[in-house]
Amino acid sequence: MPFPAFPRLGSAAAAAALLLALSACASSPAPTGTAEPGTAESGTAGTHGSGGSASSLPSAHVHGLTVDAKTGRVLLATHEGLFDMSTEPATKIGPTNDLMGFTAVAGTGVFYASGHPGKDSTMPNPMGLIRSSDGGKTWEQLSRQGKSDFHALTVTKSGIVAFDGQLWTSPDGKTWTTATAGFAPAVLAGNAGTNTVLATLPEGLQRSTDGGRTWKPVPSSPVIQFAAFANDKEAVGVEPNGTVHHSTDGGTTWTSKGKINAEVQAVAAAKGTEGKLQIWAATEGELIVSRDGGATFRPAEAG
Repeated sequence: MPFPAFPRLGSAAAAAALLLALSACASSPAPTGTAEPGTAESGTAGTHGSGGSASSLPSAHVHGLTVDAKTGRVLLATHEGLFDMSTEPATKIGPTNDLMGFTAVAGTGVFYASGHPGKDSTMPNPMGLIRSSDGGKTWEQLSRQGKSDFHALTVTKSGIVAFDGQLWTSPDGKTWTTATAGFAPAVLAGNAGTNTVLATLPEGLQRSTDGGRTWKPVPSSPVIQFAAFANDKEAVGVEPNGTVHHSTDGGTTWTSKGKINAEVQAVAAAKGTEGKLQIWAATEGELIVSRDGGATFRPAEAG
């Protein structure tokens, strides 16, 4: 099925909607994740690297990124399964499945995912929608097994929004309704405290305020490739050239912050314990974090 590819803009190459690629990117040298004048809770990816330090990535293909601001736990959903980046080296969590789509209900340990079964898995291919209620240790099959590989996936106050070539909404992950949208999102960004959803497209941002059922373009928005909510109001977005943006009104208006000087593969955002916005990003082979609202990024450290 066709998926959108973002254009290459500026010196930082676009990731070409890696979240939606049926296979992840090929290897290349890992750049240093530094940034200019943009911080931690859910996102998406596809990258490569070796697990030598806390900030390097344990898998060649990363599809999702989420952060729990209260515990500081950073998780990567990859082609080889789920990894906890808060430890050194990164710790594998649960079975080895290709988690092409991944999203978390903040602060609950509840995850939703989709993709393809690993070599020793008994799940059907594609896996449809699966759910973990214990932080990724075990997974249950909810629906659309053998039918859907959701590459874009998020949660809202009223349920789940997912894309497998068709945009769907579900109140419980078991019953589905097709949404009235004629586009193919690279990333879906939502938050369990609101029904606002953002969909990133090469032609511009789309926004829903009813849990993904109906959509409208955001005319004043920059062209955002990766987006994530920090809470029910604040969101962050990254352009294909690495420019970081911040929104305080659910994605209606945006303020430019910094610029990540590396190829971004995923972002996550949340409010830290002191109320400061944190932005995390998976780049080529490295995990980086901003604790100053996106002004600067540094390699993430374990713990």
